[in-house]
Amino acid sequence: MVFGDIGTSPLYAFKESISHVVRSGAALNTGDVLGVISLMFWALMIVVTFKYVALLMRFDNKGEGGVLALAALAQRLLGTRTAFFVGMSVLGAALFYGDAMLTPAISVLSAIEGLTILPSLQGHIDPFIVPIALGVLFALFLVQNKGTALVGAWFGPICILWFLVIGALGALEIVRAPAVLAAVNPLYAITLIAGHPILAFVLLGSVFLTVTGAEALYADMGHFGRTPISAAWTFLVLPALTLNYMGQGALVLQHPAAAENPFFLMAPPIMQPALVALATAATIIASQAVISGAFSLTQQAIQLGFLPRLRIVQTSAEHIGQIFMPQVNLLLLIGVLLLVVIFKSSSALASAYGISVIGAMITSSVLALVAIWKMWKKPLWFAIAVMSPFILVEGIFLASNMLKLFSGGFVPLLIASALVITMWTWMKGSQLLKQATRGDEPLTSFLHLIARNPPHRVRGTAVFLTSEPDVTPTAMLHNLKHNQVLHDRIIIACVRTASEPRVPDDRIAMVEHLTPDIDRVTLTFGFMQDPNVSRGLTLARVKGVQFDPLKTSFFVSRRVLSPRSGGGMPRWQDLLYIWLARNATNASVFFHIPAARTVELGAQLSI
Repeated sequence: MVFGDIGTSPLYAFKESISHVVRSGAALNTGDVLGVISLMFWALMIVVTFKYVALLMRFDNKGEGGVLALAALAQRLLGTRTAFFVGMSVLGAALFYGDAMLTPAISVLSAIEGLTILPSLQGHIDPFIVPIALGVLFALFLVQNKGTALVGAWFGPICILWFLVIGALGALEIVRAPAVLAAVNPLYAITLIAGHPILAFVLLGSVFLTVTGAEALYADMGHFGRTPISAAWTFLVLPALTLNYMGQGALVLQHPAAAENPFFLMAPPIMQPALVALATAATIIASQAVISGAFSLTQQAIQLGFLPRLRIVQTSAEHIGQIFMPQVNLLLLIGVLLLVVIFKSSSALASAYGISVIGAMITSSVLALVAIWKMWKKPLWFAIAVMSPFILVEGIFLASNMLKLFSGGFVPLLIASALVITMWTWMKGSQLLKQATRGDEPLTSFLHLIARNPPHRVRGTAVFLTSEPDVTPTAMLHNLKHNQVLHDRIIIACVRTASEPRVPDDRIAMVEHLTPDIDRVTLTFGFMQDPNVSRGLTLARVKGVQFDPLKTSFFVSRRVLSPRSGGGMPRWQDLLYIWLARNATNASVFFHIPAARTVELGAQLSI
């Protein structure tokens, strides 16, 4: 599944790249075709093989990869959470969502378009391509709540079959025109750039389609491991992709008219229906990988404080990482279906595809520079020297992709911009809320107060959730104010997120005995872990916290927010933050505390 996105690029990458040569009016001569293939081959080598497989996969955050994991690692190495790293994290995450909407749309649509070359359907199927693609995508999102356990066992064999088939198809065409093997020589790419600089600059935006999905190799490192991904890329995926791209080039050299859809035309007519079916299955797997990645990234963003609480459903008892997020799934579904309806073809979508992906790649390159500097303990000039070639290549790809801005490329940027605004508003609003509550009574003062004037006690245990361990929980103050009582035993529980993906059980709960009957428990979870407070408190029992779960009440503060003039944000941003807070998932659901034993106490607060 990890190679789904990059593995389905042959469906459209070469077709879109060679179309620039055709539209330029130049004849499809051997030099130009070899130049295009050479650009694609060396893009795979430089961006994927050298940068991601050989270099970035060495920088794991306790086994996890991806832009958020890398940003958290960089912050930990520097020992500070600066605005720069927070900004890079937000930007990288926001750009990923633009990719998450475009990938299913372009992948599935390009596979379904294979039906147009079937002799029995030519001239008849065209009006049904978009409805069929919409149906496939709708069905894919509809079953997300079931998880991938039932069909996941088939993903690996289908992907292996896919790469073997596309490699074999390419090899058969290479046998007929072995001259294309010369494309591994970078001189053909250099000659094309030198001879047709404007054409080469334009087609680089389509050449970049060969490496979309490279970020997924790094992001999925935690699920599959560095060694298996590196081995699969080196011995299966890269050879299959290289053979297929060269095979498409060989076909076009023999039959220039095949440039219209070279991938499917490589197959004999009798095999084309089966190839369309296999391509559809492969693009569904690629789409599933991106959707699962969006769920995982959203969970990380919530844990890191970039987004409000959203409902997270575990879809597998055996595999903790398999989750489903209804709100994210619905937004992705709407976005993907709209993209298919608006753009209508994979070629039109290709004109919008790439800007968000290359933006995320540049973000990871900058963060990798910090990792080389601090993790490898190398001089800063050495880190710059290592990463500069990659940033230069990606910068050229970015410049070429910016030509797509007015042909649809603005779409992923709009998506990313909306998410940046949302995340920045949530973080800024949460910071202002924290400042507004900083004036609340310090916990030490409250403890002295109840020691001097003991309140009436009732039997049982009360757990008060708070985000500020040194401040008296609002719910506890209101409980004492309105009910004039405190429980026999009190646990003040504070949830924290670590800059590592997972925290072992023995480090999750930190216990402080404040008084004989009041404990403060700090629960620290990794940014990829579910913040299960009930489980965390069970771990705290091992460290001396005494309470009976069946006789425990959980108290949660629920703030009713209202905007105020002269606050730290513009009014529209205040209203956006309040709307996000109002629609956040209930604390009892998010923190896995029993709803029947949860008491919410509200408080009015202006921000």
